[in-house]
Amino acid sequence: MPDNYFARYLPILIHVLFVSAIAGGMVVLSALIGRHRPSPAKLQAYECGITPTGDARERFSVKFYLVAMLFILFDVEAVFLYPWAVIFRELKMFGFWEMLVYIGIVLAGFFYIWKKGALDWSKPEAREIPLVSDAAAAAAAKRAF
Repeated sequence: MPDNYFARYLPILIHVLFVSAIAGGMVVLSALIGRHRPSPAKLQAYECGITPTGDARERFSVKFYLVAMLFILFDVEAVFLYPWAVIFRELKMFGFWEMLVYIGIVLAGFFYIWKKGALDWSKPEAREIPLVSDAAAAAAAKRAF
């Protein structure tokens, strides 16, 4: 390696240090100089201008996390299409068939999760399905009194 290999990165290092110093200085000066007058309105959680309801530690359906992970997975897979598109002419027919197989595998995964119902939000979860019918529950309540 040449002696000045890392010297090319010196401007980037100086820039990062300079920006970090400015950002840190703003935070420190704001904490030291700024007025601190807490009030119940200021300490309340802010949710896009809407008055918050419920608890912040509310449980979410597993489907929410599943759809989020699937979105990230397919988003990352779509990113692989860009480098392929850049060198498509160099790859000729081999690149075409290679990407056709890749897209086929991605579509097979998509249809699999679609058939499994991972993308269907309207189906109730197992704990939401009533164990007894409404008529049976009404009859049991009537017998209790």
